[in-house]
Amino acid sequence: MSDNNIRVRFAPSPTGPLHIGGVRTALYNYLFARKHGGKFILRIEDTDQTRFVPGAQDYIIEAFKWCGIEFDEGVTKGGDYGPYTQSERKAIYKQYAEQLITSGHAYYAFDTSEELSVKRAAFEAEKKTFTYNASERLNMGNSLSLPKEEVDQLLSNNTPFVIRFKMPDEERVVMNDLIRGKVEVNTKVLDDKILFKSDGMPTYHLANIIDDHLMEISHVIRGEEWLPSLPLHVLLYRAFGWEEPEFAHLPLLLKPDGNGKLSKRDGDRLGFPVFPLQWKDPKTGEISNGYREEGYFPEAFVNMLALLGWNPGDERELFSLEELIEAFSIERVNKSGAKFDAEKAKWFNHQYLIKKSDKELAEAFAPILLKKGILADKVFVVKIVGLIKERATFVADLWDQSSFFFKRPEDYDKKAVKKRWKAASYNQMTELKEILLKTEPFTSENTEKAVKSWIEENEYGMGAVMNAFRLLVVGALKGPHLFDIIALLGQEETLERITLGLQELGRKE
Repeated sequence: MSDNNIRVRFAPSPTGPLHIGGVRTALYNYLFARKHGGKFILRIEDTDQTRFVPGAQDYIIEAFKWCGIEFDEGVTKGGDYGPYTQSERKAIYKQYAEQLITSGHAYYAFDTSEELSVKRAAFEAEKKTFTYNASERLNMGNSLSLPKEEVDQLLSNNTPFVIRFKMPDEERVVMNDLIRGKVEVNTKVLDDKILFKSDGMPTYHLANIIDDHLMEISHVIRGEEWLPSLPLHVLLYRAFGWEEPEFAHLPLLLKPDGNGKLSKRDGDRLGFPVFPLQWKDPKTGEISNGYREEGYFPEAFVNMLALLGWNPGDERELFSLEELIEAFSIERVNKSGAKFDAEKAKWFNHQYLIKKSDKELAEAFAPILLKKGILADKVFVVKIVGLIKERATFVADLWDQSSFFFKRPEDYDKKAVKKRWKAASYNQMTELKEILLKTEPFTSENTEKAVKSWIEENEYGMGAVMNAFRLLVVGALKGPHLFDIIALLGQEETLERITLGLQELGRKE
């Protein structure tokens, strides 16, 4: 298949918020399409109306917008292969289900849920599991076991039915997966899946295959959880006489500790989000946090996700979306699951934060300052951000790292005072004040030179002096290079803080 004909899709169900595993699946589809100059489609699979959640579709669309993942066709863009919502395609599916009945690949099943329950209970009583398959289908109420006249009568009476796929008996199905290679399954272990429900809607299996065929999807790149459905899907393509797409099943995102798929419960337990955006459950009102609200940059989030299950084949870790497109290949997607690492996610955000210009970060920081009631000069904020950004992971951290630039200390760290405010501190800081008063111009370089010379001449302890000095200026033993801090604060403010600090901490006997 030529690159020009490459068409991939992401087809979520609007049953709740989008898990980050789903975002990664969409991302890999997007990267694959862009790499090969193909098309990327967003289709909404809402065949299961009982699980439909209001607001879920809008959430999905907003999440991709935030991530910067763009679609070429679909519910947000339209296109020549619509409608792109399954419930709007309802009329299409029935004819294909009936086509399978005509060709002998499917059959009507009239069994009621009560009859199926009785059957299951009988099997359980014998410590067996009931499976609606080749060995049991003739013992059930369907168009294979009942006389034609009875079937016709049931249909004309509008008796509820489902349409089941007639799984071949003991046939070896050989398939290919772009990540896992050759996959082989014997149909004797598979059941006769329902393709069409009594409510007039197709099941996922049938609708998915028909939509992929009609939308000319060339590659189905989806999560590993769909691997057990691959034989049915391949057999459906063959039953219709259609060319199969290429399949690729992505590894699972695993919980950070132990084994198993990453779930919301793991996020709640270990304190990190598993959704891209905040989600409010319309039924319970429960709010689940998202990466956007936690302060992650979308590009850091996408970079982190891309490397959970794929590697570029070298040591690189930081990629722009364009660089990911250039580097991506399905062949380099791992077979085994990828353990999620919340600390690594933070590391990515820190890398993106320090790469941003001071001006950009100052603009992102401005709303936080405004909320604190601080109206600061923009140039001043840009300079501050330049000093502290190496210490921040999120934009919100900038306040913790810089609050002392905007507000004088109102109290002093008790532990630091107890440990670092010595008997000699009061006199030393009084002397220091005089040194700083005479230092002109009041630059970081000049003040550092003057203070260090004074310390050496008097044979004071460098650590003792600098800790006491920092306590008076900042209120705690934190912050960037002290002489950079005082240069930004200016001479007048620095001296004022020393005076106030001396009054507050006084002499230590």
